[in-house]
Amino acid sequence: MKPIHRPMLRMAFATALVAALLPAIATADDAPSPCAALKRIVAAAPGGFTGLSQADVNGVAQPYGDDAQCSASHDSYQCLWTPHHDAGSSADALQSVAADIASCLPDATHDQNSPARQHFYLGARDQRTQITATTAGPTKLKLVVSGK
Repeated sequence: MKPIHRPMLRMAFATALVAALLPAIATADDAPSPCAALKRIVAAAPGGFTGLSQADVNGVAQPYGDDAQCSASHDSYQCLWTPHHDAGSSADALQSVAADIASCLPDATHDQNSPARQHFYLGARDQRTQITATTAGPTKLKLVVSGK
């Protein structure tokens, strides 16, 4: 039987350690998804938004900015935040938000797409849920969900 050399043993240990730690390393794809929060907010629209928890209302903006100020009333849900510095311009960040809304809510109709405003709606005209994302000045984004 051949003796195990220390360099080989160290290499095997290092390889095992890296393999064990890889799942814990965050990547860009590990960013929180706003889909679950957005779906909860939209589902609350017909009955009013006052039953939403703070986690529900803040979770939708979490992937985009760290300073989200969100609130819910009976008629609407609003969230205002500063996009992360790596998001590019406000218009670029707004496009990212709109892309996530479209992918999270495939049944939503996207009827306005401009650099300063994105608008979606779900449901029949008399029970429609409106989703509007806009730039709010040069450095902020705003999301409003309202329902009838």
